[in-house]
Amino acid sequence: MSNYIMVGADVHDKDILIKAAYNRENPIQKSFNNTPGGTDRMIAALKKQAREHGNASIIFVYEASFLGFGLYDKLTDAGIECRVLAPTKIARSSKHRKRKTDARDANRLLEVIRGHILAGNDLPDIWIPDLETRDDRELVRMRLETGDKIIAVKNQTLVLLKRNSFRKPGKIGKNWTKSHRLWLGESAKPGSDLPSGARCALNSLGRQLWALEQEIAYLDKQIQKLSQTPRYAGPVQELVKLKGVGTLTAMVYLTEMGDLSRFNNRRKIGAYLGLVPSSKESGGKSDRKGHITHQGSSRVRKILCQASWARVRTDLNEKKVYERIVKRNPKHKNIAVVASMRRLSIKMWHEGLKAQGRAGSFEAVV
Repeated sequence: MSNYIMVGADVHDKDILIKAAYNRENPIQKSFNNTPGGTDRMIAALKKQAREHGNASIIFVYEASFLGFGLYDKLTDAGIECRVLAPTKIARSSKHRKRKTDARDANRLLEVIRGHILAGNDLPDIWIPDLETRDDRELVRMRLETGDKIIAVKNQTLVLLKRNSFRKPGKIGKNWTKSHRLWLGESAKPGSDLPSGARCALNSLGRQLWALEQEIAYLDKQIQKLSQTPRYAGPVQELVKLKGVGTLTAMVYLTEMGDLSRFNNRRKIGAYLGLVPSSKESGGKSDRKGHITHQGSSRVRKILCQASWARVRTDLNEKKVYERIVKRNPKHKNIAVVASMRRLSIKMWHEGLKAQGRAGSFEAVV
């Protein structure tokens, strides 16, 4: 049997607590600062431990978080095998959840990697995107976050007016049309019936909205440029041919999904994006289906939802399928929307693979 130093790490912004064990021996607990110097000392300590056990192989695991993949990169560059695990796929008892400590978290991760190395258990690790994909994600995600901020500012504006019982005249069109924006501008000026404090707040929200819309325009231009690079030009050109799919939707899908060839059939696409129903089966009772699992990228689900509604409005075949499902479940229209999202995600996967010169197992999607 190969010899291993297996390490489970609980990683935080300021510190890293590790549990390191040689094969089946009891683990050693150590803490390090999560700084360049601290991680250097951690790597040196692990390599020293490996040398003491006949140059044993080191395998290091930690959970994915907002800290990104910097630690993964550093460990990999140092010649240490590193796996990043999906927190939602690690089973934890109710006792563990009620008595959660850094040491217990690190020990749980050590148990997971031990089970994988020594017993062949499945390892709930995630796919690590390359540096270029990570950088592309930063741009696309900022565009989505800026869009969310615009929605928040618009909602704040409408709530402000409601709080002050200030209603738009009947001749004004729908919210955020040109006439509505002009009316908001006049309402923010001195002399309107809106109290002075509310006018100042409305002016502030107007400036925020203008600035955010300028940012949206800038980010859209940058995403358009990115979509025309050799890395994305082919797949984007094919994806935007699908009704309801624009450049932004295509770029969110491609950057968040990453290497499309890592999925070898349509079922894995639905499962990865959390668009399949959860199940609960016990004993002889039949399998009960529940809400979708909501695993994977919420960003992709969001743009798929928006694109699916556009497809229902503009694509006759999609509309027929949607209406057929709604007819079976008139009180649960969301089922039809999720089905449309799943079909679209699979079509986008298939078209993206074709554009990259690779074929996947694309079964009939109905």
